[in-house]
Amino acid sequence: MDERASAAYGHFAVLFFPTVGGAASTGFRCAKESGNGGKSDWSWRLQFGLGGLQLKVLELHGQAHVAGDLQLALEEGLHTNKTIEQPLSLQMLSVDTLRKPAGFIQSRWLCWVLSRRKYGSKEETSSSSYLHRSLVPTMHYQKSLPRLPVPKLEDTIRRYLAAQQPLLDDQQFKNTEKVAQDFLAGEGKKLQEELLAQDKKNKHTSYISGPWFDMYLSAREPVVLNFNPFMSLNDDPRTEYNQQLVRASNLVCSAVRFMKTLRAGLLEPEVFHLDPSRSDTDAFKKVIRWVPASLSWYGAYMVNAYPLDMSQYFRLFNSTRIPRPGRDQLFTDPAGRHLLVMRKGNMYVFDVLDGAGNMLPPAQIRDNLSCILSDDAPAPRFPLGALTAENRDVWAGLRDKLVAAGNGEDLKTVDGALFCLCLDDVTLRDSVDASHNMLHGDGVNRWFDKSFSIIVAQDGHTAINFEHSWGDGVAVLRFLNEIFKDTTQKPLVHPGAVTSAHSASGVRRLSFKLDDELRDGIKKAKVGFDAAVSQLTIDAMQFTGGGKERLKKCQVSPDAVAQLSFQMAFLRQYGRTVASYESCSTAAFRHGRTDTIRPASVFTKRCAHAFVGERARHDAGRLLHMLRQCSDHHGRLTKEAAMGQGFDRHLFALRCLAATAGRPPHDLYADPAYDAINHNILSTSTLSSPAVRLGGFAPVVADGLGVGYGVHDHWIGCNVSGYPARDVARFLQCVRQSLEDIFAVLDGKALA
Repeated sequence: MDERASAAYGHFAVLFFPTVGGAASTGFRCAKESGNGGKSDWSWRLQFGLGGLQLKVLELHGQAHVAGDLQLALEEGLHTNKTIEQPLSLQMLSVDTLRKPAGFIQSRWLCWVLSRRKYGSKEETSSSSYLHRSLVPTMHYQKSLPRLPVPKLEDTIRRYLAAQQPLLDDQQFKNTEKVAQDFLAGEGKKLQEELLAQDKKNKHTSYISGPWFDMYLSAREPVVLNFNPFMSLNDDPRTEYNQQLVRASNLVCSAVRFMKTLRAGLLEPEVFHLDPSRSDTDAFKKVIRWVPASLSWYGAYMVNAYPLDMSQYFRLFNSTRIPRPGRDQLFTDPAGRHLLVMRKGNMYVFDVLDGAGNMLPPAQIRDNLSCILSDDAPAPRFPLGALTAENRDVWAGLRDKLVAAGNGEDLKTVDGALFCLCLDDVTLRDSVDASHNMLHGDGVNRWFDKSFSIIVAQDGHTAINFEHSWGDGVAVLRFLNEIFKDTTQKPLVHPGAVTSAHSASGVRRLSFKLDDELRDGIKKAKVGFDAAVSQLTIDAMQFTGGGKERLKKCQVSPDAVAQLSFQMAFLRQYGRTVASYESCSTAAFRHGRTDTIRPASVFTKRCAHAFVGERARHDAGRLLHMLRQCSDHHGRLTKEAAMGQGFDRHLFALRCLAATAGRPPHDLYADPAYDAINHNILSTSTLSSPAVRLGGFAPVVADGLGVGYGVHDHWIGCNVSGYPARDVARFLQCVRQSLEDIFAVLDGKALA
């Protein structure tokens, strides 16, 4: 075991032996043992008397082994026996998570008193304030999550050079290799030592969390198009529930129920289940809830379940990104009880919670929204929402002027609202029209700075547009999944209900005091917004020749095939391989954010050229072999990124560390190849959910493409955006052709 870790413990032992209804004891034991020639051996055991769950973690000579004997005999003689034996690197199973078990490190012996608090494993009735009552407290796993590992510098340089190879000619690669090796041997080595020391001092978080927040909050570009993505919900399967008022009312009620469930600690923890039959069961949850929070992750691990970081969830509600000169500020006011509603650029607020924190009756929420929808107030000549689409420094200066003009309290009201509901007076023609509306809209009926906005069109089409600095797609997608399920299965507002104007008396339309300078600022912001969105093209494609099921039968990765089709398409259209980016969540680690999968590789380049320009030279068997190579390599890259072993975030953190210390960047960062690989022409992101119809975002560079995609059971969909430098429609045609070729080869057919 790491000697620095062992020094943190001293000598202690803790035993918990409560009795459960006369059954065998449920307990936890932690002890330090001596042996192995004077070296320290550590043994950790979780023991559950209800049939016996044992977890043993041995740290020997710097190598961690997890040996477990899982035997759950719970209720009516359920028996499951399995022995697990697998090595883990210390980077995967960080001993940092075990260093200071809260609440019992100061004592040799403590008793664990069973709490009377009950967590139901059942859905709540529609009249309840909660979506459900989790058996396991929401944040139960948070304290014991593994820490995001800092990769070894030599691994990062190796992966960096591998990603550069398909993008450079031989001479360029030699130059980049020389600079990278110099960094590894000199400045990089020093920075790595400093980063490890800094990470050791900040065990409560991850090494990337601070720099990543700074990156987002220091960016001065407008958040719209540059950062905020959208996810569009499927329609309610019952047509009558897609009426704008009905759907908006149900979405608000479900969102409030989600918020209350989260804050009460009753929301089911976010867990990735590799074997749901063992881990996603009431039997397991009734056991794991009694494991101390500082060790609960290991219990989940033993049944092949991986809890995810939920630290971002508190920013979902009552949160806003506030513009400040140089660096913005994230503001959260959990005491806020009101909702912000926008319609035709007008801004309204009304309470959705009473003074005791209970949700107001759904009928009253519906009546308030009906009042807003029937308000005949004209659209404001100077809509304040346009300012949230402005350059951040410009917006910061104008916000200060708004406060000076006497609008401070109303701005606080906006900032502290639970979230923003945008009621759009538009009917959307198709998915392209919907994408434009949900990604940017008219720039008037939005407050892009809110943590998220639910947008509901006249036809009931719904999406969420979210500000990206506070968090990533994992939290937002969970929220969408929950409210879609709740609104479609247990709606609280129904079609045909009679609205009462009297109950809508709590609605207040905000009115802002504007002088000539503010009016001029709003006008310029709107002009700039219109100019930016006029350059954006969005198009979509559905390939119905195959999907996830066929690809899995052919033993190739569905995501690898999608990414390969983009590489082939760009090569077919533009004749070259370019920097490509696929985001990958690192939420398996405490305060993890994302890392990068680099889909362009020597394997995809070779394969793309074979499919596009050398078709006659390769038979179907050879092309299939290349496909499998691409699939295997993409799988390795995905695993590395998900485990925090990508190179992008690591190099970024080292660069930030040097900048913070006032040191000039190493030549690695001045290398044209470094700039080129971070000029992501193909920026891609995928999501899969039964609740989500499509998602999208704008390109991250002017000559790039923003590729949102999903590989479904029987089809593959792409939603692509681009500026004038790229022909989006032609790119999608090339993607379709690439997918047709790939599936033909998988069927054993030669390409003509």
